[in-house]
Amino acid sequence: MMDKLQAVENKFLELESLISDPSVLEDMNKWQRYNREHSSMQPIIEAYREYKTVCQGIEDNKEMLNEGIDDDEFRHMVEDELADFRKRKEELDQELPIMLLPKDPNDDKNVIVEIRGGVGGEEAALFAGDLFRMYSRYAESQGWKISIMDANATEIGGFKEVSFAVEGYGAYSKLKYESGTHRVQRVPVTESGGRIHTSAVTVAVLPEADEVDVDIRNEDLRIDTYRAGGAGGQYVNKTESAIRITHLPTGIVVQCQDEKSQLKNKEKAMRVLRARVLEQAQQEQADTIAADRKSQVGSGDRSERIRTYNFPQGRVTDHRIGLTLHKLDAVMDGQLDEILNGLITADQAERMKQVD
Repeated sequence: MMDKLQAVENKFLELESLISDPSVLEDMNKWQRYNREHSSMQPIIEAYREYKTVCQGIEDNKEMLNEGIDDDEFRHMVEDELADFRKRKEELDQELPIMLLPKDPNDDKNVIVEIRGGVGGEEAALFAGDLFRMYSRYAESQGWKISIMDANATEIGGFKEVSFAVEGYGAYSKLKYESGTHRVQRVPVTESGGRIHTSAVTVAVLPEADEVDVDIRNEDLRIDTYRAGGAGGQYVNKTESAIRITHLPTGIVVQCQDEKSQLKNKEKAMRVLRARVLEQAQQEQADTIAADRKSQVGSGDRSERIRTYNFPQGRVTDHRIGLTLHKLDAVMDGQLDEILNGLITADQAERMKQVD
């Protein structure tokens, strides 16, 4: 581990030199790339340097105690400091291997979340709306910004489907664990007999692709315009502001009618399209490289049931890590940290096994 950490520090120092190199400053794109990489390494470098200080502190204090200290008060102080150093070393021994794990290149990216009502009809659409509000409140607690890309709302307040962008540092690193099928058990508002129904909603979390991430040629696109439908005021059915884009090589179709401006709808639709094309390419690559590997926290497949929300019992269960919380109201209010931290820890443990 120490060799790996020293190699990381050497790379960090090299980047530090490059950032201040006048020739690099002339190329802003290159400087920004070096600067981002340098910043991303800062936490592990600080931990490694603290580790070296702690190890030196342990050696120095042991040496003083071995030589003998006549002053009882000073000896107790050295012993206490040695105990603190040893405790901190144990903590860093746990933290540093995790920090050395290969980083998901998408972790720092913004995301596009797509929620679709599945089995359950109107009740599934209502729960899709509940999940949208849950993620909106969680994003707000993280200081992230949400913008709706497209929505197909129902008359009683749900969504047949809704897609939205989440912009903020580390959005993908946390929300990526939400991809899959979310199951809800409750008495629907449309149920007169008081029977509990089970419905399902699918969630897809896509890292937002930069233009340089995917090569989308204009000649590979078919762009159709049409009049927006649904509740939308005076512009509905009067101007062809809605956009539908088909990516011919992959057959991926996206549409957007949320904005009154055709240009803004096109920009939003292209953001979703780039994310979906990137996701497909990365999935194909992952299938080729490791077809048989399945992470402990799940494959991310949208067909996989990942979580159940049981309203009569007030509990939520994440099936991937066997975590059950009896605080459903808090979770639905966007308090997702306990679940997501559990998933992150399980993912790290699984990846540590792969390294070993």
